Amino acid sequence: MSGNTDLVRLLKAELLPELPEKITWEETRLLLINKINDLINNDFQKLVYYLYRIDVDENRMRALLDKKEGENAAELISDLIIERQLQKIENRKKYSGKGNPSNEEKW
Repeated sequence: MSGNTDLVRLLKAELLPELPEKITWEETRLLLINKINDLINNDFQKLVYYLYRIDVDENRMRALLDKKEGENAAELISDLIIERQLQKIENRKKYSGKGNPSNEEKW
């Protein structure tokens, strides 16, 4: 799956350098959840830094955590990170010209 390859590449660059190249979607998610849980418990400031760097919407995250109080915060945050990374991948594809058969319209 190309999307998972792109996701792994982004996560390796921004948060999980130890992530193997060949990994399933679920394994990727579980490793991310473990990393986020570790940051919540041991280095919250670093977690905040990563969330800012990855550009996770803070207001949306707070609202989700409030709405789903009592649920696993690391899972919720991990899903937001994955969602944001997938948005970045889609935006890069959209604006790279790969989906545009005619490059004449590009500036």
